Amino acid sequence: MSKKTNELTNNEVIKEANPSLAGDIAATLDDEQTEAFSGDDQQFIKFHGIYQQDDRDVRKQGKKFMFMVRGVNPGGIMSPELYLTYDRLSEEYGNQTLRITSRQSLQFHGVVKSGLGPLMKGINDALATTLAACGDVNRNVMAPPTPAGNALSTRVLEDCRRVTKALLPSTRAYHQIWVEGVKIKVDDSDFEDPLYGKTYLPRKLKSAFAIPPLNDTDVFTNCMGFVAIEEDGELAGYNLTAGGGMGMNHNRPETYPRVADVVGFFAPEHLVDVAKAVLTVHRDFGDRTDRKHARLKYVIAEQGLNWFREQVNQRSGITLENPRPFEFDRQGDLFGWHEQTDGNLFLGLHVLAGRVKDTEKVRLKSALRKIVTEHQTEVRLTATQNILLANIAPGKKDSIVSILHEHGVTGNQGVSEVELASMACPALPTCGLSLAESERYLPDLLGTVENLLDDNDLTGERIILRMTGCPNGCARPYIAELSFVGRSPNKYAVYVGGNEAGTRLGRLFDQNVKVDEIPVKIGELFARFKSEREEDERFGDYCCRVLWPELEEAT
Repeated sequence: MSKKTNELTNNEVIKEANPSLAGDIAATLDDEQTEAFSGDDQQFIKFHGIYQQDDRDVRKQGKKFMFMVRGVNPGGIMSPELYLTYDRLSEEYGNQTLRITSRQSLQFHGVVKSGLGPLMKGINDALATTLAACGDVNRNVMAPPTPAGNALSTRVLEDCRRVTKALLPSTRAYHQIWVEGVKIKVDDSDFEDPLYGKTYLPRKLKSAFAIPPLNDTDVFTNCMGFVAIEEDGELAGYNLTAGGGMGMNHNRPETYPRVADVVGFFAPEHLVDVAKAVLTVHRDFGDRTDRKHARLKYVIAEQGLNWFREQVNQRSGITLENPRPFEFDRQGDLFGWHEQTDGNLFLGLHVLAGRVKDTEKVRLKSALRKIVTEHQTEVRLTATQNILLANIAPGKKDSIVSILHEHGVTGNQGVSEVELASMACPALPTCGLSLAESERYLPDLLGTVENLLDDNDLTGERIILRMTGCPNGCARPYIAELSFVGRSPNKYAVYVGGNEAGTRLGRLFDQNVKVDEIPVKIGELFARFKSEREEDERFGDYCCRVLWPELEEAT
């Protein structure tokens, strides 16, 4: 389909022509002769939580099509029944693994087209959905996963669900296709979503909640954020943040990662109105002619924070107050056993790169299945790709420890501090955007970094390390203390200088580092850190203090 004369992107043209997002999805599902969807329908199925992919390891023999399906789990909370449904469906229709995303949801990988229908129906039968997990809409809303059990954390989770429901698109096509199994093409020319309109958003909107001082959702990397302000043990309201985003493109300086601005404070009862106001600013002012420039962060960067604040005031019907004071001092997850305020326990389990699977030595997936089945534990997914098992009665601890031991699961025991603070995107062989390895290379990279730390008498140093196969930044690499961003096969751009609180962007250290050059380049960096650091100074803070001025002088 050709673009309109005003040069809207093809995505904008097809959304306007098919505002229910139905496309020809149903007809293609019914066609047993094809294994894939058309180019336009590949865009529509994203709104339904599905990405069409192919196995890039075997492309030379021809494309082997498969699908990634992503669930919607506000705040990362999963009931025992829902988690076990996901586990079962991944065995029946996926590649027998589950992938914890960096947005607190689960993904199925390796699904073939004939498995899409029963998998999607199975999710909906469990009273869950994949609608709006992807696409030009508000994505899965994040919230602090740690089961504190107090009134503040409970209220924030409730508000997370409220925002999710309020910003969900209203098309019936999702239910008709995946639940009712409608085979005919939907006539949707007159449909218009009451919130999103006919053409939805120019690009995705990412949203998150956070409770200081723990920034465990990396809230400043989100398009829209809500920082809970506590007064006398109660939720006084939220500071709105807006304009964060990680995506960029190599060699295109007009694209860039950005941390959000703190816009203003509002009372809790205005939450949904403020959220809708932010969304509609993006809807009405986002760039629909260039998808690489279509995120809310560019609107705010170019129009200005005062302009944006006034837009939110007008659209929400309130006046944002000055931001209330708050401070983040760290991010990341709690591992091991901890007590909740209600006397129950929770267990934090490290999951390397978020991949829940069974291997010959470590049968994590089977262990979780047995624990959740026998003890009905709540499952909470974290923003850094780990799992919390929550609401465990103290008397069940020994049984759970025994199950983990039987399956070779040590949790965080014997795992380096660098690995515990690491993240990686899936990248090859499934992601069509990936330029280099990420998840598959992460174990080797961690081994290299750990050896380099040992060589420089830095054993046990906690460095936040993240890796992505391309510059889109799904693992949020640009706020890490040390990150590797794929440029081409076996070549990465290296960024340094993010901070422990997740509030500061790193800077480009070297844009072309080959895999075999990593030991020398990073080794030299660690040697300098060892000799030049101040007392108890973290690696990211050292890079900010010492390396950044040197990088500026060199440009």
